[in-house]
Amino acid sequence: MSQQNLILNVQNLTKRFPGVVALNNVQLQLYEGEFLSLIGENGAGKSTLMKILAGVQLQDEGTIEVFGQTVSMDSVKTSQSHGIALIHQELNLSENLSIAANIFLGREPSIAGFIDEATIEREASRFLNRVGLQVSPNTLAGDLSIGQQQLVEIAKALSIDARILIMDEPTSSLSAGESERLFEVIAELREQGVSIIYISHRLGEVKMLSDRVTVFRDGEYAGDLCGEQITHDAMVKHMVGRDISQYYAHIPNPVGDVILSVSQLRTLANPEHELSFQVRQGEIVGISGLVGAGRTELLDALFGATPAISGTIEIAGQPVSIHSPQDAIRLGMALVPEDRKGQGLVLQMSVKENTSLASLQTHAIAGIFRDAEREASDTEAMITRLKTKTPNADQTVGFLSGGNQQKVVLGKWLATNPKLLLLDEPTRGIDIGAKQEIYQLMEELASQGMAVLFVSSELEEIIGMSDRTIVMHEGKITGELPRNKLTEESIMHLATGGALS
Repeated sequence: MSQQNLILNVQNLTKRFPGVVALNNVQLQLYEGEFLSLIGENGAGKSTLMKILAGVQLQDEGTIEVFGQTVSMDSVKTSQSHGIALIHQELNLSENLSIAANIFLGREPSIAGFIDEATIEREASRFLNRVGLQVSPNTLAGDLSIGQQQLVEIAKALSIDARILIMDEPTSSLSAGESERLFEVIAELREQGVSIIYISHRLGEVKMLSDRVTVFRDGEYAGDLCGEQITHDAMVKHMVGRDISQYYAHIPNPVGDVILSVSQLRTLANPEHELSFQVRQGEIVGISGLVGAGRTELLDALFGATPAISGTIEIAGQPVSIHSPQDAIRLGMALVPEDRKGQGLVLQMSVKENTSLASLQTHAIAGIFRDAEREASDTEAMITRLKTKTPNADQTVGFLSGGNQQKVVLGKWLATNPKLLLLDEPTRGIDIGAKQEIYQLMEELASQGMAVLFVSSELEEIIGMSDRTIVMHEGKITGELPRNKLTEESIMHLATGGALS
């Protein structure tokens, strides 16, 4: 990396929205070939700055210099003409078009006024090869997995010959193998002089990849970290403005009766394997495994979202039949899904409307009419309990940060007073402060006797929060590890198909 060639210089940038100062006099510098990570809690202003750089929004004050030239990013096209490409966390592909058509959408090469399909296909294949995606460019984008769609987004950004590539949580939907390939692509781009701005809540990635880290806090510039200064503790301290001395403060509780007993359960996704385990009152049980291990499919089967093929489920010692989520809710179960925006929330509805969704039937007056007073009181109670940052209960939930959206999902289910809480990647894509608040909530619920079963891909989270961990590999349970035997090595041994020693 050359620190001599400053290619992006942001000074005194301010952006205001009604009632909110999203960015206040911030700065950011980027050098040729540099890998710069931008970190901060949800709501710190990272995404707002990236949208300004990408031409999606205009700043109110401040200047942006690209390659020494002061520019006004008044459109996405203008931004791209200055060599800036933004890969959004939320996928923006047209699912009814082919991969090739998506990559060149709006920039199609032509011959005599007709789209040059052969060139599009050939060039698309070249960019797909660069990101390691071995599929036909004629494949419909809608037929790809989420991870594959993310790689197409990266290929699309590379196709405009970007000199500054902004990546917003690019690995959030990728498998370990896809992430490794992405890192290889990043290394190749840097050798070619491309500069990277990388936004991620995965501090392990940030530490591993970054030349420098810029930290935002509450819409303001909070400082830079370079080289050996880039440590987990230093990043956390800059982001939250304080030390988090005990990030995982899990204290095991005395366990009570068995709340969930699963015996010889076979799921639709992995019908050849039988799954058996138990979860007790006051216990926090983790489910670990690599992508494709069948963890989400297990939770979906337990909750009736995709009913199991066979096997038995007992709740509090009683055999039950769960054919739908309604059955599960009636039995005192709650599921916070992995995809909070697609499955956990209705983004166009308010915080109050979302909070009341799961309990509409159980709280209905005479089993028919909505209980508006109960809805309002439950919502206010959950906003207070979960410390949800929202102007009021009528705020459209789509306007909240990721961490606060997750709190609304949790509040929706806690309003049903469950005795078994299923959590699928409960802290994915949220900031370090919101993560700790969710961990504290899990602790509180377990101490009150609730049984908690949670899926996580973060080994630190599994080790830090679990009383016991179930490890899965390719649809089967390969072992259970008690808290005193939870290490990254022991989990990965089982997650890759090894047996208990």
